Amino acid sequence: MNPFLMFPAEFIHTLEIHFGEERTHRLLSALSAEPSLSVRANLAKISTEGLAEHFYDYYGGIVPWCPEGLYLKSRPSFTLDPLFHSGYYYVQEASSMYTGVLLKRAISQLSEGSPFDRFGVSPSSASSSTEGPGLRLLDLSAAPGGKSTHILSIIDPNDLLVSNEVIRNRASILAENIARWGYPNVVVSNNDPADFIALDDFFDIVLVDAPCSGEGMFRKDPDALKEWSVDNVRLCASRQRRIVSDIWQALRSGGYFIYSTCTFNTLENDENVAWIASELGAELIEQRQFLPGEERGEGFFIALLRKNGDYYPSVKNLAIKKSQIPACASYILQDLGQFTFSLKGDLWKVIPSQLVTDIKALESSLKVIRSGVAVAVQKGRDIIPEADLALSMVLDKKAFHTVELSIEDALKFLSKENLVFGTEVPLGYLLVCFEGAPLGFVKNLGRRSNNLHPISRRIRMQ
Repeated sequence: MNPFLMFPAEFIHTLEIHFGEERTHRLLSALSAEPSLSVRANLAKISTEGLAEHFYDYYGGIVPWCPEGLYLKSRPSFTLDPLFHSGYYYVQEASSMYTGVLLKRAISQLSEGSPFDRFGVSPSSASSSTEGPGLRLLDLSAAPGGKSTHILSIIDPNDLLVSNEVIRNRASILAENIARWGYPNVVVSNNDPADFIALDDFFDIVLVDAPCSGEGMFRKDPDALKEWSVDNVRLCASRQRRIVSDIWQALRSGGYFIYSTCTFNTLENDENVAWIASELGAELIEQRQFLPGEERGEGFFIALLRKNGDYYPSVKNLAIKKSQIPACASYILQDLGQFTFSLKGDLWKVIPSQLVTDIKALESSLKVIRSGVAVAVQKGRDIIPEADLALSMVLDKKAFHTVELSIEDALKFLSKENLVFGTEVPLGYLLVCFEGAPLGFVKNLGRRSNNLHPISRRIRMQ
C-alpha cells in the first residue's frame, strides 16, 4: 500500500519541507508499519539482565540511549504479569527514554564543581550524596508516569520530584504508577501550569512534555491521525507557549528546562524552542528529533535549554526533623535514611526528613494528592499496613511474615480475591510476594483472609 495515501496532503507537504522527500517517504512507510514496543527496568528492584531473562521469549535488544530499556519483539500480557504490578518495570516508548540522557546532562552541569560526581561514583560511596542539599525537579504534564518514574530512577534520594498532572482522573493513574515505582522523594499534584507561578524560582529543573498534535503517535493512535489539521497544529503550538510561559517563573535562573513533544512539525518543535530561547531568555543546549524509520521508536522531539542568569542553588535546613514515632515505624527500613512520620486523619506516612520543609511548602501551595509513602492506617489499636508500603523502597520485609504465591494465587490476589492459607501460616498481616516481588498485604484470619489490595488497582482480566 502506498503510505502517501493514508495521510493528509498538507501533513505530507509540511514533512517534505522540513525533512525532504527521501526522509519523508521513509518516515511515512514506517508510520504504516507496526509500532515498536519497549519497557524500562526499575533498577532498584531488578537488573536489566534480570528483566531480559523475565522477558526471555520476547526480548528484542537494549535501547541504545537507555541501558535499562529493553525492546520486546511482541506484546505479552502486562496485566497478567505480577512483576508489572510490583513496579519492577514500566512500559515506556523507547524514544521518550532519551529524556534520561538530557536529565543526566542537566544534573551534571548543576553539580559541576561539587565534591561529588553523581554519575561517576561507585555504589558503595553513593550514600554520601544524601549529605548535601538536593535538587528540586518538576515534571509538569506527567501522566501516566513514564518520564516521572524514569526521573526517580536517576535523581538522588535527597532530590525532590514534583510529578504533576492537570486532569484529575489522569492524576489518580499517575499517583498509582508512582506508588508502584516505590520511591519516597516525590510529590504528586493535580494543578494547572498557572498555579506554579506562586513557586517563584523554586525548581532547578523543569520538564514539560507538552500536549501536542500527536503526529509521532499516528501508528499507535489512529484517532490522532483523524484529528490532525493545520489549524490544530497552530492551536497546539500556541497552547504550548502559554504553558511554558506559565511555568517559566518557577524555574530558577541558570536552571535547566526540558521541552518535549510527540510530534514532527517545526511549529510545535523547533520554532517553539527558538521562541523560548529568544522571548523567555534561554540558551539551547541540545535538541533531537526521533523519526520512525531512522530510530527504533515512535516520533519524539526533545530539547534541553538553560535559563539565562546565574545559578544559585537553594539553601535548605538539613537538620533531621523530630516527629512522633508510631508503632508502624517497625515496618520501614531505618538504614535507608532518616524519615519523618506524619499522621493525616488515620493515615501514617513517611517522607525523607530533608524534604519536610519543601513538601510542606508544596502542600500549602498546590493540590497535592500524594507525598512520601503511605505506611499504615491506624484504627484504634490496630495498625493496618498500606498497599503502597509493600511496593516501596522503605519497606522492611522482615517486619512481616512473607508468603510466596504461585502465579495462579498471585493473579487471584491482584484480582482482589480472598486467599486461603494452610495452618502452618501464622494469623495476622502477611506480605504476599511472587518470585520475591512484594505484591501487597492480606490479613490471615485462619479459614479465610482479607485481601488489602486497593480496589482501584484490581485486575479484571481472566
